[in-house]
Amino acid sequence: MNRSLNGRGLGLLGTALAVAGIALIGIGSVVTAGTGVSSQPAGFGTAMMGAFGNASGMMGGSGMMGGSGMMGGAWNDPASAPGPGAAGFVAGTPAAPRVVKVIATPQLRFLPAVVTVQAGETITFEVTTMGPVVHEFMVGPAADVAADKAGTPEIADLGMMQTRSLTYTFTGTGPFAFACHVPGHYEAGMSGTIVVQ
Repeated sequence: MNRSLNGRGLGLLGTALAVAGIALIGIGSVVTAGTGVSSQPAGFGTAMMGAFGNASGMMGGSGMMGGSGMMGGAWNDPASAPGPGAAGFVAGTPAAPRVVKVIATPQLRFLPAVVTVQAGETITFEVTTMGPVVHEFMVGPAADVAADKAGTPEIADLGMMQTRSLTYTFTGTGPFAFACHVPGHYEAGMSGTIVVQ
C-alpha cells in the first residue's frame, strides 16, 4: 500500500512542527561552553531555536530562527522608536504616538520588561505573542494594573503569533505598569514597569 501525503497532510504536518518548534524555545537555556553557568536570566531560555548573539543553536546565530532573529531568545527590536535620552528620541503625541514593540513570551515574560516614557507622552504598544500561549496586555496606573481593575486599558485574548496595539497617554508621575492577567501569568511574574522621566 503506497500512502503519500497530500497538500493538506503536508500543511498539517508543517503546522504541527512549527508549533512544536516554538514550544521548544522555553525548554533550554544557553550554557557557557565548559562552565555549566547560565549566560542569561531565568525565563529567557532559547533551546534549539537559537541563542544570544552569534552563539549556535539548531537554527542558530542571528538569522530568522536564531538568537536575535524572530524565534530567538535575545530580542532587541530595532523597530521600536528610541526612548527618552536616546539619540533620535521624539516624544509621542496623541496625533503621532511613539511606537514601542513588546513581545509576550511562552516563558510568561514581557520583552522589554521596562519601558521608559516622558511625562505626558503618548505611546502605542504593539504587542506580539510568541509561542502557543494566549496572553493579554494591560497598561495604566500600577495599582489598577496589579488589581486587574475593570476599565484599565487592555488587549485581551492575544493568541499565538498575533500582534495587536494599544495606545496610552502617561499623564501624571505614575507609578505605571503593564501586566498579563491570564490565570496564573501575573502570579508567575508576567508584568513590567513604566519609568516616567
